[in-house]
Amino acid sequence: MSYVDFTLESAYTAFGLELTEGDNLFADVQEVSVSPLLKETLDEYVPLATAIHTEKARSEFIVAPILAEVRKRSNHQISLFSGIAFDVDKDRGLSGYCDFLLSRSPVQLFLQVPVMAVVEAKNDNIKGGLGQCVAEMVAARIFNERSGYGPSTVFGAVTTGSVWKFLTLDGPAVRVDQAEYYLDRLGKILGILMHCVEATD
Repeated sequence: MSYVDFTLESAYTAFGLELTEGDNLFADVQEVSVSPLLKETLDEYVPLATAIHTEKARSEFIVAPILAEVRKRSNHQISLFSGIAFDVDKDRGLSGYCDFLLSRSPVQLFLQVPVMAVVEAKNDNIKGGLGQCVAEMVAARIFNERSGYGPSTVFGAVTTGSVWKFLTLDGPAVRVDQAEYYLDRLGKILGILMHCVEATD
């Protein structure tokens, strides 16, 4: 078993979580301006990614540029990992590869302090990616606690590239944001991502 095998229900049961849904978690987070470079990049690549219509294309042409922008805006004080092996507890299914991890550390050569997991929705199914995302968030919390950085709030997102849904994990409490954000609200998406990597407990 690995991260991709978890449904929201199985993650909820396996890790003894408490689930809250329906809250607008990031209503107070301000939008940020979209840089001309990111706007130009997405103007060029979003039509290409949606025409190709594969997870890999959306990952490379939409998700990665947005996350790289977050790293740039942080003055490279966070790190970004793509397709990284993250084997935390194989016996509990907390192993496998993560689509993206954002870390609250400037070290890019190896993973420290993961604070956000970003999961590519399979078959454009946001809800179907929630279990995988929660499992990766649980693994991130365990990883941080073992390294002396926890406990802490861990954030997550499930995205098709065009649509983003956010989550938080604080102790056993998983909160799933009521809202879904589309690329026409890219400034809000960037604002939430910046909030997640800059948040302090």
